[in-house]
Amino acid sequence: MVTGKVCTFPFMDIGKPSRTALATAAARAAHLVVDHSPHLLRDTVAAPLLGGLAEEIIGYHRAHGDHLLLAGTRALTTARAHYTERRVAESGASQYVILGAGLDTFAYRCDGGVRVFEVDHPATQEWKRTLLAAAGLSPRGEVVHVPVDFEADDPWRALAAAGLDPHRPALVSWLGVSVYLTSEAIGATLAGLAALAEGSELVMEYLLPPALRDAAGDAYAAHAAQAVAERGEPYLTFLTPGETERLLAGHGLTVVEDVGLRDAVPAACWQRDDALRPFEFARLVRATLRR
Repeated sequence: MVTGKVCTFPFMDIGKPSRTALATAAARAAHLVVDHSPHLLRDTVAAPLLGGLAEEIIGYHRAHGDHLLLAGTRALTTARAHYTERRVAESGASQYVILGAGLDTFAYRCDGGVRVFEVDHPATQEWKRTLLAAAGLSPRGEVVHVPVDFEADDPWRALAAAGLDPHRPALVSWLGVSVYLTSEAIGATLAGLAALAEGSELVMEYLLPPALRDAAGDAYAAHAAQAVAERGEPYLTFLTPGETERLLAGHGLTVVEDVGLRDAVPAACWQRDDALRPFEFARLVRATLRR
């Protein structure tokens, strides 16, 4: 429901694994219906994947889509996916690792030619496979599901067992995950990147501390932090650009680019007459592995 202070999703109490993953998929599905052209991302698979939930979710966005939390979530999820999927294409990587894949649909929209490793909690992956089967969706190329609990398991050992080739560069995306992890879990995951081939690339999203947000970012954070905490997935870690660069450098990664929402997509994408606006809350850092 929408109140004067807080917007909550009525469909977020359905008891499924990672309700944050559901909210993200909902935002991508609603973007094509609620927001006007130019679209930041054309995810035509998210709505079919959500199945019976899609009508309710999209209807909620249609009715309340100009609310800061809903519009901001659509802007965040579509801009970061646009940026990352463009890097997959430009890098020419034949291996694409999605850490915290949730209900990501890249493997079901891409042109093939890249082996996709979807890494996430076992319960979330089981739920996603159920949704995929119900929707009759098949990947466009090869997709490998890698079940991992980031707080307890070694994702790189699981990826190696799943067939990730350490001798070929990979592009690794880590979006919408680090803020939910402890600093120890973030460091442990980054340490494993050393096992990848030189030239591998990481695209990581991180959230800014309050001092570095703009007014819109502060307002979004107030709504979003309460919403995710109520869903049992509270924010744990915020980073400055400097802290992020030092953290990555400590694990052999050289930062190539660090962008906010405004620069994550072509400038023309923000010439809009709807509710989508860039704001300072999350950033995307792109780094390469060098030895």
